[in-house]
Amino acid sequence: MFISTTTIRVRYGETDQMGYLYYGNYALYYEVGRAEAIRELGFTYKELEEQGVMMPVAELNVKYYRPAYYDNLITVKTILKEMPKSSRIQFHSELYNEKGELLNVGVTTLVFIGVDTRQKAGLPDALKERLEPFFV
Repeated sequence: MFISTTTIRVRYGETDQMGYLYYGNYALYYEVGRAEAIRELGFTYKELEEQGVMMPVAELNVKYYRPAYYDNLITVKTILKEMPKSSRIQFHSELYNEKGELLNVGVTTLVFIGVDTRQKAGLPDALKERLEPFFV
């Protein structure tokens, strides 16, 4: 299993009239978590694209438990629970407030596709090599 954590402070412009983090912005927090997780593995999205692979989102599932509020410092935990075996990769996201309370969980499924072909592709070899030690 691979786990990455990062923090994000809820900005005023991300909240609704009640001061809650607007529900649609949780997906943006997941994306920050994914980008930082990939960075921890030694890549950026841009570098993967330069290697010929794009990763569009194919599915997003979200469950809300508690609200996040303006100025809260949110911990985004991004988890790969299994080694990708096909053209799909699933990122599990957990968001926590400063008290360590679970606020939200989500699962984002992305698909590897070729930049030139726009067709499904397999897990890039370089990414596979970086992930393998976490799934031995």
